[in-house]
Amino acid sequence: MTQCARAFSQTYFHGTRAVLTAGDMLRTGYRSNFVNKALSWIYFTSTLDAAIWGAELAAGTGDLRIYIVEPTGPVGDDPNVTDKRFPGNPTMSYRSKDPLRILGEVVGWRGHSPEQVSAMREGLARMVAEGTYKILD
Repeated sequence: MTQCARAFSQTYFHGTRAVLTAGDMLRTGYRSNFVNKALSWIYFTSTLDAAIWGAELAAGTGDLRIYIVEPTGPVGDDPNVTDKRFPGNPTMSYRSKDPLRILGEVVGWRGHSPEQVSAMREGLARMVAEGTYKILD
């Protein structure tokens, strides 16, 4: 893709705690940010807010990171939020079975308040306890 074409293409983000550098590839088959098992899809978004949630809710203890990513194959809507929880795809959440190439890291972003993160974690924990938290993989 030329620099000009890239400037007008959709931007995708991935929030995580993983330490990556430009050129690295995110691939399926590794433990997910949210469940303690490998998933067959890589999840990403076109909104910085959703990527921030991804980083804030990611398992582990490393620094929170947001990466700009480039899909290397077909992209589809993430069915975990699209039409299941929100009509259409307002969170602009996607997934792919093909790797995502790391283009760079977003720096200087501001996360949600500790109270918002705590409330989200409590809600997810409640869903796990009730057996209603499932990732459509």
